[in-house]
Amino acid sequence: MRLTALFPLLCTLVAFILSLLCIFAGSKRGYIEHADIFTLNTSMLGRTTLDTSKSSSSLLNSIENSIKGEVNDLIADVAKALNIHDFYSAHLLNYCEGYFTPGPLANKTVDPDKNVTQCSNRTALFHFDPTAAIQKELKPGISLADLRWPSAIKDAVHAVEIASKAMFVLYCVGAAASGLALAGAFLGVLSDGRAAPLVNNGLASLALLALGIASAIASVIMSKVVHEINQHGNDVGISASKGKTFLGMTWAATVFMAFAAVAWIYEFVAHRRRQTSYVFEGKKGRY
Repeated sequence: MRLTALFPLLCTLVAFILSLLCIFAGSKRGYIEHADIFTLNTSMLGRTTLDTSKSSSSLLNSIENSIKGEVNDLIADVAKALNIHDFYSAHLLNYCEGYFTPGPLANKTVDPDKNVTQCSNRTALFHFDPTAAIQKELKPGISLADLRWPSAIKDAVHAVEIASKAMFVLYCVGAAASGLALAGAFLGVLSDGRAAPLVNNGLASLALLALGIASAIASVIMSKVVHEINQHGNDVGISASKGKTFLGMTWAATVFMAFAAVAWIYEFVAHRRRQTSYVFEGKKGRY
């Protein structure tokens, strides 16, 4: 039994669990919804940009009049008036939506909390398109053009579509490789040969590579999309925030898998040293 191999075993176990959590976070309501890739805040959408001068919709005019009548009420929820949600959270397999409670704006005593009302169906190679999701929910007679929705947001999201799908594939590869590495780690603890550390190091290195690249892609997607939304959406009342919990989980999985890979190298080197020591002592005993 190789007791020192318990360390890479535990590291691999943690990395495996975290990689699965990254994949399935937010895949259904109530399941780690806060671990999103990024969140789009639309609670203030339309507060100052309802373009009634170019629209003949009586519904749109009535909504604008209703909003103007409550302009001094800091907790007025414009998103509900437009029939859309306060926020949309992007995950790896789907997106979730809901409302802020007690309201979209913070006050001196209470900060808004997310109340997720529903999540979309889980889909492999999912890519969140906020423009399409919001347009689908708007009341009949209102379009995103009326709200002056920036085309730069759609362009930014479309630009990372391939990267987001590649990220999903890499997370799947990383989770599968770390799962195999976990099985190999159990065998590595029980066996005392030098083949086990080599094989486990190979599996751990594959998982490390996949998770590392996936984490880097996730970081880039977060930065690019959030930056573009905040830069171009501020004037129309929309903003975005990075998923810090998801970012922490994905990089933690990468770090733990790196520890495991290095530990298996140590196990291989230590085994060779022990073998060399045994041979040397055996030869020494003959003289």
